[in-house]
Amino acid sequence: MINYMKSEHYRLLRKKGLYITSVICLLLIVAAAVVLYYSQYLDPNFPYATSMFLYSNVISGALLIMIVGLLFNSALTGKETSLIKQSVSFGISRYTIFWSKLILTLSYFLLLCVIGLLLTIALGETLLASEEQSVSNFLIASSNMVPIVLSGFFMIHVLKMLKVSEVYIIIMFLFIFIFSGDLLYMLFDYTPSTLLNENLMSFVNYSVQFDYRHWVTGIMISVISLLIGVKGFAKQNID
Repeated sequence: MINYMKSEHYRLLRKKGLYITSVICLLLIVAAAVVLYYSQYLDPNFPYATSMFLYSNVISGALLIMIVGLLFNSALTGKETSLIKQSVSFGISRYTIFWSKLILTLSYFLLLCVIGLLLTIALGETLLASEEQSVSNFLIASSNMVPIVLSGFFMIHVLKMLKVSEVYIIIMFLFIFIFSGDLLYMLFDYTPSTLLNENLMSFVNYSVQFDYRHWVTGIMISVISLLIGVKGFAKQNID
């Protein structure tokens, strides 16, 4: 597995899209902070030049973060059927292929998320008006987002490995992470969309707390997705 991961890591580092996506994401964070900073000078009554408003945009952007995860995961799970077929023919197990691609893409995705988080806090606390406990509330709200975002990344990996079209992946994500709370009344308190909305509202209202429900939902989605993915990929016909 180590040798296969090394070869995949080498291929991953040669993907220009990985660097372009990372730079664009970080530039968007900088642009958002700069726009808010200069807006207060253009309009003295502009009320949104605060770190809380900048942070709230991050908390509300879970789906956008998952789309970035889709782009990262696609670097190793895109149109690579021939390479996977070649690897299998050389005796590399499908489990090794499945987990290696997941570990590598997830590692770089998490690295970008951490850099983006630190950059957001640095810009929010230096350029914008900082409010009491804004950073600690932001970190708590972000920690509530982590399991939901990770479960989304795992779902992306599973669907990509099972050769599901990106269009269908996005449609599925819209349902699960945007509309699920309105449609699945029986599980209302634990649907991802409901949890993400509540997390945002509690952050904006300065009442955010660590919420175990995010972790219960995230872990359940992650485990179910990975089990389906591993078994499905092991049986999948690679042509």
